Amino acid sequence: MTVPRRRLLVATGSAHKLIELQRLFGDLPIDLVTLRDVGITDEAPEDGATFEENALQKAHWYARASGEWTLADDSGLEVAALDGAPGVYTRRYAGPNASDTENYEKLLTEMAGVADRSARFVCVMALIDPSSSSARTFRGECPGAITDAPRGEFGFGYDPVFEVDGRTMAERAPAEKDALSHRGRAAVLVAAALRSELEQTR
Repeated sequence: MTVPRRRLLVATGSAHKLIELQRLFGDLPIDLVTLRDVGITDEAPEDGATFEENALQKAHWYARASGEWTLADDSGLEVAALDGAPGVYTRRYAGPNASDTENYEKLLTEMAGVADRSARFVCVMALIDPSSSSARTFRGECPGAITDAPRGEFGFGYDPVFEVDGRTMAERAPAEKDALSHRGRAAVLVAAALRSELEQTR
């Protein structure tokens, strides 16, 4: 019996994240829709102290607003020498409207002369069925280190200054990055949960 296709609202305004998820979920019978597709222009609150809190907050808010199966995520960079900063403030590290370049340049300034360059990317995805009051969370991590200067042309965000095994994320092609990244690792877990859910509805 053919598995029915399901719509999944991706609760993000980031075109980069959407493209990554389209690649990562490409073999599943789901149709990803965006906030724009379902006519949502308001932003969910995002004032949690952890990635988990923010992901759950957004998932519940957008599921209630849309009535759709919803996937929300919160992700960021934690740097050991900065006591885990920028953490939940990763996207707005250099200010609320900061560009990717401004954010990672601030990070490089903060890390000037620091010997311990260890860091990790973290992604928490929250998946919710709007008919249920509970959501499931899936966490992916990618350990690495902060470089002294940006390198590479691919990716986005802090990818040019985040190094794994001698190469930055921005020096890796998309498929290679997906296999290593925090978002890729979380998405693998989400995909398994979605596949199981879809098989139960045959």
